[in-house]
Amino acid sequence: MTDIQYQAWLWEKLGHQTIENLKKHGFAAHFVATADEARELILEVVKDYETYGFGGSATARALGLPKALLQKEKTIYDHWEPGPEESDLSLRLKQGRCDCFICSANAVSATGEIVNVDGVGNRTNAMTFGCPNVIIAAGMNKVTLDLDGALRRVREVAAPMRAKSLNMNTPCAETGICTDCNSPQRICRITTILHRKPMMTDVTVVLINSALGY
Repeated sequence: MTDIQYQAWLWEKLGHQTIENLKKHGFAAHFVATADEARELILEVVKDYETYGFGGSATARALGLPKALLQKEKTIYDHWEPGPEESDLSLRLKQGRCDCFICSANAVSATGEIVNVDGVGNRTNAMTFGCPNVIIAAGMNKVTLDLDGALRRVREVAAPMRAKSLNMNTPCAETGICTDCNSPQRICRITTILHRKPMMTDVTVVLINSALGY
């Protein structure tokens, strides 16, 4: 076996453990080997809906989900692709009331919790209440052994990388290290932990045996 194959083997073992615990916590959960499998699975799960919201997810875009749904003539609310008649705020509000919200996670613990940190809050709101159906797609690079590890991952990995990718003027985007700053462009303002499936929201988690997103 190659180093890549050993990594895939290790992630597969961890992934199945994570899926088992997510199901115990009320989430629908799936583990797939590739991004192509993830895209096919998600499109099948969401095929009967008409309106879809997208958070600022690099993973969802890497899977080609917005484009695939547009090709099916579905209605997409994506503030990364505003039209001439839609403001950024209007799109973010509609994301929270659509048939299905599609996003990723900053971290998923093998013990079955999902951690997200937002700057605006449209993603954390939409994935907990307002949309009846939520899809969370995440690469295995985002899975940690426990909740403490998930919270550390946000500070030590996800936040600095995301701030850098967005060209934010924050200390972490410069140094790669979280300093719990008060920068006006700070993106870590709202933290949510899904300990269990929200009472009025169906949540499907798809873990992908690849490194995707931040």
